[in-house]
Amino acid sequence: MPGLEKKSVFMAAENTVAKNTDKAVNEPKLHAVSAALYDADDETFIYGRNMRDSMANASTTKLLTCIVALEKADINDMVTVSQNAASQPEVKLGLVAGNSYNMKDLLYGMMLESFNDCAYAIAEHVGGSTEGFAKLMNEKANEIGCLGTYFITPNGLDAENDISFHHSTAGDLCVIMSYCAWKSPKSTQFLEITQTMKYTFETEEGQMVFYNHNRLLTETDYCISGKTGFTTKAGYCYVAAVEKDGRRMCLSLLGCGWPNNKNYKWADARTLMEYAVSKAAVDSYSAASGTIQQTVGIQTTDKQTADKTVAGENTQAVKKEDGNKINLKYLENNKKNKKICGNFLKNFTINIGNFF
Repeated sequence: MPGLEKKSVFMAAENTVAKNTDKAVNEPKLHAVSAALYDADDETFIYGRNMRDSMANASTTKLLTCIVALEKADINDMVTVSQNAASQPEVKLGLVAGNSYNMKDLLYGMMLESFNDCAYAIAEHVGGSTEGFAKLMNEKANEIGCLGTYFITPNGLDAENDISFHHSTAGDLCVIMSYCAWKSPKSTQFLEITQTMKYTFETEEGQMVFYNHNRLLTETDYCISGKTGFTTKAGYCYVAAVEKDGRRMCLSLLGCGWPNNKNYKWADARTLMEYAVSKAAVDSYSAASGTIQQTVGIQTTDKQTADKTVAGENTQAVKKEDGNKINLKYLENNKKNKKICGNFLKNFTINIGNFF
């Protein structure tokens, strides 16, 4: 796994950030069950709450659907709609099976209005099938270091197979958004789509008009992209990319209320941004940066635990068990994820041994 050595240190430091911020005096008061705040430039987490817990993540899945489609296909492709895509549940555009639509129009429908039929039509066109596209999505997630993500559907509707259930983590979704907004070769196109407030196009059925439902785009001066989501299992979800005070950051909120609390996500997003510029966040951020630098130089043995004193606390930076394994409890939370964990640990222990 290329770059795995860096990711292992990143995961260890990220856990430390979560521990530090959990004890911050001015820790943000959130409604979300799981949340994360991520510095995209330094690749560190400023804040985390249950951010490595595997959770249903609804239509925030479409962030990855969009960027994989942009990278793997031409935005001007014509997409023929299958009966499977046309029969997707609400929210939907109402695509007609057998008709062809422009990929660009479908992408706008998916990202602005969160249309489920658009997501399926895109996935089948790019991946040959929804299963083929899910494979592309999971490969991209692993490539950028999101090892706690496993997607089955391109639209984020709840699903389950013999491996696991459709899920991600608050931490992973921040990394996915960071990749989409700034690091992908198709980031410019991605931002153009997700920043559009109104999009109009013509079809055989008449003129279609899409509206962007990301309120923070117009209500703040720092949000540059985002995606909402909701299922009964996931609750209200939100992921955003922001640029504030010269910093590029991402935030994610999972399980952020259920009906009738759909506005909790907007309040939580603002709370996280207030925290990002607060003294507590600056202190935690500085402590975390020091931890990363210390972690890189740690040498351990089979029974040795590397502890570092951070911001006056004794915080466990890296724990090694059974030779060269690092604690991957967040992956093991899913009983049905044993197959993924087994394959990952096999490769991980080899690479981490070379690093240390």
